[in-house]
Amino acid sequence: MSKLFISENIVLKDSILDGGILIKNGKITKLLPRNILEKMENTVDFKDSYLMPGLIDSHVHLNEPGRTDWEGFETGTKAAAVGGITTIYDMPLNSIPPTTTLDNLRTKVNAAKGKTYVNVGFWGGLVPGNQDELRAMVDAGVVGFKGFLCPSGVDEFPNINRKDMEKAYEKLQTTNATLLFHAEEGCCNNSSEEVTESPFKYSTYLKSRPDALEMNAITMIIECLKKYKVKSHIVHLATAKGLDIIKKAKDAGLPLTVETCHHYLNLHSEEIEDRRTEFKCAPPIRSLANQKLLWNGLTSGIIDMVVSDHSPSTPDLKLLTSPNDSDYGNFMKAWGGIASLQFGLSLMWSQCKQRGISIHAMNRFVTQHTAKLVGLQKTKGFIAENYDADLVVWNPNDTIQVETNIIQHKNKVTPYLGKTLHGKVIATIVGGEIIYSQETGLAPPCGKLLVTL
Repeated sequence: MSKLFISENIVLKDSILDGGILIKNGKITKLLPRNILEKMENTVDFKDSYLMPGLIDSHVHLNEPGRTDWEGFETGTKAAAVGGITTIYDMPLNSIPPTTTLDNLRTKVNAAKGKTYVNVGFWGGLVPGNQDELRAMVDAGVVGFKGFLCPSGVDEFPNINRKDMEKAYEKLQTTNATLLFHAEEGCCNNSSEEVTESPFKYSTYLKSRPDALEMNAITMIIECLKKYKVKSHIVHLATAKGLDIIKKAKDAGLPLTVETCHHYLNLHSEEIEDRRTEFKCAPPIRSLANQKLLWNGLTSGIIDMVVSDHSPSTPDLKLLTSPNDSDYGNFMKAWGGIASLQFGLSLMWSQCKQRGISIHAMNRFVTQHTAKLVGLQKTKGFIAENYDADLVVWNPNDTIQVETNIIQHKNKVTPYLGKTLHGKVIATIVGGEIIYSQETGLAPPCGKLLVTL
């Protein structure tokens, strides 16, 4: 049965439509201007709320199975749905087992079945010695592979070196897969025994992961790209010092894309107080001056997209649970990862509104370009005929207050707690079905698993 969603503000590629979206079997079948709208039995009028393509977050850690006390498919995709995100891509760590073999992929997919409120795709992992697993995983629907050029923080996902990179590039040359890199390479002074300054100060942690680590890795990735021409992607760029060499690589036609994250665009090192380990991530949040340059890199097209890198953990691993403990707030020992999945749209719009960046531009950064990264650009990321009816309904003029009672993440630790953000999600639609509305809450999970297993 067909459905009709009406709004005065339907966000098309470069314009706003006052009218309706006709949907059948989960697809957009027709866009109708208001003057030819006809009432249907299944009509929802969203008035002046904005109807936009649902966000696609291509960098999320759901950690299931194995570390489901950190996050899981149910809680993570609930958070995505409440935040207007209709598709996420799960990273190959920190689950146990990691998604580094075809059998491990099956384990992860089986753990996700029946639990996902939004669509979920999967990245594979690149670790030393698993290059012969990569092609089979591509055939099963994995869209690419992430490798760490420094220790990942979990023993079951060891980092790779230049030789491992080249083996993977060789295996993937005739595929459409993308290689993703945690781009820090070199000596991270992360050992608490080596720290001479206070481990409770953020500046101590920041000094342990200087910009040079990112620069070393970016340089190595570009050198490999010149040789192999396999699509490559730098995850969570934190240093603006890398923008010039990235631009040169892109201008030379190398198949390189780059993301940054909400935390690098919203937070800065000068505001992080002692023992506030909810701000810890890797690469680290850098200075306000650096943040301004990252925004310039995004608006000029050097940086392609913005994602969450949602990487939560339990409060005890963030060393936030006991102020009397000797390790309370120890930046050098706390788990590094920031939880923000639910608030990506509001975080992004808060900054775009302040900086005079349009909704259309924002949509490119958080939906269209992420769709292209994961190969969904022909079915998602636009409101157009024959595209999937994955939509977010939101009010750019309303605000939300980040409080623990609204957080859907399994653990409520986030650096955004207490902040007022612009942009409020009214409803989220996946495959033509309203899976969340602020009036009725969440519907049963109906998200698809984007694999061929």
